[in-house]
Amino acid sequence: MGSLHPVQVIAVTGGKGGVGKTNVSVNLSLALADLGRRVMLMDADLGLANVDVLLGLTAKRTLADVISGECDLKDVLIPGPGGIRVVPAASGTQSMVQLTPMQHAGLIQAFSDISDNLDVLVIDTAAGIGDGVVSFVRAAQEVIVVVCDEPTSITDAYALIKLLNRDYGMSRFRVLANMAHSPQEGRNLFAKLTKVTDRFLDVALQYVGAVPYDESVRKAVQKQRAVYEAFPRSKCALAFKAIAQKVDTWPLPANPRGHLEFFVERLVQQPIAGTAV
Repeated sequence: MGSLHPVQVIAVTGGKGGVGKTNVSVNLSLALADLGRRVMLMDADLGLANVDVLLGLTAKRTLADVISGECDLKDVLIPGPGGIRVVPAASGTQSMVQLTPMQHAGLIQAFSDISDNLDVLVIDTAAGIGDGVVSFVRAAQEVIVVVCDEPTSITDAYALIKLLNRDYGMSRFRVLANMAHSPQEGRNLFAKLTKVTDRFLDVALQYVGAVPYDESVRKAVQKQRAVYEAFPRSKCALAFKAIAQKVDTWPLPANPRGHLEFFVERLVQQPIAGTAV
């Protein structure tokens, strides 16, 4: 029973495509593993998978096989760099983009079977604000919204936060500036976003930090490797190391929140000091 500790679940999202969510998810996972955490990375872009491609991995089975009942979730896990485990999604499978709420729920609950030997689950969501993105983000404890210095990135991030706040009551979001040309640019992006959320929404945004624009990322992508592993002394890798140290201090979930979430049974079973179960 000693292994029944809460699992930190972090959804990496952003609304817009092209802001670098997958790069953030992959390199944050590796940086957390470097801190000694047991990390699993889920490719939640169910119809257009790219985590395995980015890392040069070959997936024999994917989440499509889990949904169809052909195998269990543990059967699709593939070992990734730095000791992380990757949950690959399907690529070019239309049916995976249109999962029913029941299928989403089944997928989220399937993770309960593989929660032993796991400290952190990082979820790389699809672009946009579709049902799949929303259900995975709501089922996570922490949400990192990735933004970059494009007007559409800020408007799309705002649209996602607005939807999650107004329709689902979510009120706390972390913001990470990606491909920033300076630390100040990252802070300015965060300020732009908070200016509109403070005015129109009842949410609390917290700044995670900035990942600098770095040519090493493009070189790493061409090699099909994570920049954290391929160029460990690059500006980008050092930024992920610092961000992972910050993420590692975030509090673990203590109580279920009354809706579908990853590993919820661990919270129900775990009596936390001073709380009734």
